[in-house]
Amino acid sequence: MSAPERSASLTRLARLGFGDLAVVADLLDEIKRDGGIEADVLLDGVAEAADPDAALGAVARIARRDPVALRAIAALPQGRRVLWALLGASTGFADFFLRHPEELAPIAGGGVALPSEAEMRASLLESVGAEEGFASDGSESAWVALRVRYRRQLALIAAYDLLHASPVDAVADVAARLADAAGAALEASLAVARTRVSGGAAGAGLFPRDQVAGAHLAIIGMGKTGARELNYVSDVDVIFVAGAAPALIDDIGESRVVDIATRLAVQTMRGISGVEIEPPLWEVDANLRPEGKQGALVRTLDSHLAYYERWAKSWEFQALLKARPIAGDTALGEAYVAAVQPKVWTSAARENFVDSVQRMRERVTEHIPAEDVPYQLKLGPGGIRDIEFTVQLLQLVHGLSDDRIRQRGTLAALDSLVDQGYIGRSDAAVFARDYRVLRLLEHRVQLRHLRRTHLMPSRPEELRVLARATLLADTGEQIWQVWESVKREVREIHVRLFYRPLLSAVAALPAEERALSTEQAHDRLAAIGFRDPAGALRHIAALTSGLSRKATIQRHLMPVMIRWFADGVDPDYGLLAFRRLSERLGDTHWFLRMLRDSSGAAESLTHVLSGSRYAGELMEWIPESAAWLDDSDLVRPRSGVALQEEARAIQTRHATVTDAMRAVRALRRRELLRTAMAALVGTLTIEELAEALTTITDVTIQATLRAVRREVVPPEDDAIDFSVIGMGRFGGRELGFGSDADVLYVYRANGVAPQRAHELATKLVAELRKHSEDHRVPLDLDADLRPEGRNGPIARSLESYAEYYRRWSLSWEAQALLRARGVAGSTKLIGAFMELADEVRYPAAADPQGLREIKRIKARVENERLPQGVDPSRHLKLGPGSLSDVEWLVQLIQLQHAHRVPELRTTSTIGALRAAEAAGLVSTAATERLAEAWRLASRLRSANTLLSGQTSDVLPADRQRLDGIGRLLEYPPRSATQVEEDYFGTTRRARRVFEKLFYG
Repeated sequence: MSAPERSASLTRLARLGFGDLAVVADLLDEIKRDGGIEADVLLDGVAEAADPDAALGAVARIARRDPVALRAIAALPQGRRVLWALLGASTGFADFFLRHPEELAPIAGGGVALPSEAEMRASLLESVGAEEGFASDGSESAWVALRVRYRRQLALIAAYDLLHASPVDAVADVAARLADAAGAALEASLAVARTRVSGGAAGAGLFPRDQVAGAHLAIIGMGKTGARELNYVSDVDVIFVAGAAPALIDDIGESRVVDIATRLAVQTMRGISGVEIEPPLWEVDANLRPEGKQGALVRTLDSHLAYYERWAKSWEFQALLKARPIAGDTALGEAYVAAVQPKVWTSAARENFVDSVQRMRERVTEHIPAEDVPYQLKLGPGGIRDIEFTVQLLQLVHGLSDDRIRQRGTLAALDSLVDQGYIGRSDAAVFARDYRVLRLLEHRVQLRHLRRTHLMPSRPEELRVLARATLLADTGEQIWQVWESVKREVREIHVRLFYRPLLSAVAALPAEERALSTEQAHDRLAAIGFRDPAGALRHIAALTSGLSRKATIQRHLMPVMIRWFADGVDPDYGLLAFRRLSERLGDTHWFLRMLRDSSGAAESLTHVLSGSRYAGELMEWIPESAAWLDDSDLVRPRSGVALQEEARAIQTRHATVTDAMRAVRALRRRELLRTAMAALVGTLTIEELAEALTTITDVTIQATLRAVRREVVPPEDDAIDFSVIGMGRFGGRELGFGSDADVLYVYRANGVAPQRAHELATKLVAELRKHSEDHRVPLDLDADLRPEGRNGPIARSLESYAEYYRRWSLSWEAQALLRARGVAGSTKLIGAFMELADEVRYPAAADPQGLREIKRIKARVENERLPQGVDPSRHLKLGPGSLSDVEWLVQLIQLQHAHRVPELRTTSTIGALRAAEAAGLVSTAATERLAEAWRLASRLRSANTLLSGQTSDVLPADRQRLDGIGRLLEYPPRSATQVEEDYFGTTRRARRVFEKLFYG
């Protein structure tokens, strides 16, 4: 080559990223001469190399060892990309392929996709010839084969990682596959161990093969392995659990089973990390086991549980958070995890739990050598551990009552913490991004030499290689800036979340308001609206006395919250309810975290508790509901689909109707409370409220019917159809708080003997009513609207309904059917009943006599059904211009015109009223007056129940209570008179419309 040609060639090599150009040129010549690979071909793909010089040196060494293997992979475009990427990022892989050049061929097509867990497990088991849990060979050569095959899988993972367009986004998938590979390696090593322990290798300590096969060993992955967040080269933390079938234990004894399992564990660990011809893979660390290094390597499940019950420390439960079966006996592993999980998620209730976790994190930092602190990716301030400890602490504290955040993985846990409102979205987004960046840096520094390390490189040339390998920067200086920036962000969020600050509103309080004498506090409480200031002082003292962290936070919260309580409807009850709620939640720190970090949630809580005994009493039984106030989406009624899915899941989880109904009642109470809170914080219209309450009742009845049918109806009678029909305001989807659920029960024998079908239907009704009872929030299934009223059978066959309505039904029964709606049970039977109901409620021509009878009944109801001594004008249901006036008028119009006006065929009062307006049957002005009265009466009725916790249809005369109702309807304070005037005026106008249209 001439001098100008060589100069041009060197210039090109420099542009490709090479450093020592003369050496590189000589190596390319050598590879072409001895390996038969043209430089232009070989250099295609060099852009993938983080360190082109090191990669080319490795290629040259492999060419000297096995040029045929090198030519085979270099002949493929993807093979060249994989080769340059692996050798340019990892001297460890360079050494591996130098030892085993034959392993180049299997990875030539890598980088496109990650190998699956199943593929890796099958490959590693195949490498040791495993069948039915035993390897074909128990000698050291099996371990060598396993290690070589594992590194092949590792190379495939690394190729995907290094060739990914955005490796920071691939971190989670790569870490998961690394954990899967570790589990597969342990499974294969366990197969070798079984062969060795059962006689496959001399001197291994032999047991009969059938005993080895019968002895169960579960390998539990801990830490990053359990969370599927493993590094390329990291200790794999495990716990070993022994077990066996009862017959084997009876035969050889539990101690021998443990002996076998212990020998298996020792040999499994040796296969992974013992000294052999092929270097170890990683350290198998079993020091997280009970009693650590001093404890038995292998224990039975019962022995583990006994230890955790009596002696385990808080950090051990934190470690168990990520426990996952990764190899060995799956059933035993799952049983172990299932048994320890409840202990994990109750560990936060231990005394000083949070302080102990905080102190443990501080000790980790304190033990880092001073010279390593600036470089520590994992343990140092702003490193990986800051994120992991923060997330785990929040999980353990809030996971005590919220199973939605019980995740093993850090990123998955962050997502769930955000979803449930425990971490702000912006903080979590920064945490998640920085966690991926830190893990990517950690991966690359470990790939460099396939060696366990968590330190950023210090040499400029190594930083440059790291920048190229991560695609996070172009130069070493830039990658160091990325590292410093991430550290600052992580540390700032960690300190803020791990050591939660107080509410900004509390911090802004003037100093003179933070400390008052008892006399001053008494006078201040009386002045701002507390009727019993002495009682309020006792509640405040109970909340703030002591030296605990909780009491300290409460002392800072109280000045702000007392002012909010005083702005509420009933400050005294609100403070009492808050004290009860705080005591129920105990040391559950999410509650105080919410109050400190979200002044909106704290203010909403005071509004709810001081405004509603109904909600306050339910919150005492469902204290975790306070967290909903920190997320507006949670203080919205859930959809019927979501509730149905949960109700059906309950049925699959619980075998008996008693257990199922206990869960269904809990679901109903929780959703009633959610709806009440939504109404109290002003996010629901009266229509949305009615819809939500009706949906909750629908789902409750449906779930109850499914549960009782499973117990009542035997398989031989399963052909019987049974349905529940909603009537009245329930059928109209117009329930309020405290409303009864009017229903009819219908069945169809479908070949079951008639008498038997009636008996089963009657029993279904009895069980349905029995199991739907709830003393906290009663659900009265009222069947008085059935044919013949209380004197008629509780359930009828479809044919019996048809016969009755054809021969004997009265006008009021046709009127009642106007709001009939299928609720639960057989959809075909519901459809058939609705067809029958349509014939009765939508007659081709209304019977004049029947219409006159309805008007007569209405007048009688007004005179006879009003409670004695009640002012009719204050009755929200039966009084003039109230609910019944509007509903009866609408129903009269439906009976007269629904046959020819299909839009009137609805169970909704307001819907039918609007349809009548559209059809020209009611004027727009009349419609607005009737709708306004109906809505106001409905709102007042529900507000009355929310305020007092008791159902009442009478607008109270007590000024204080009436003012409270007005406040719930968003009137200003001291608006009792205005509430009365608005109601009386609205109902007077509606009554005039009613009398004109109903009796006219």
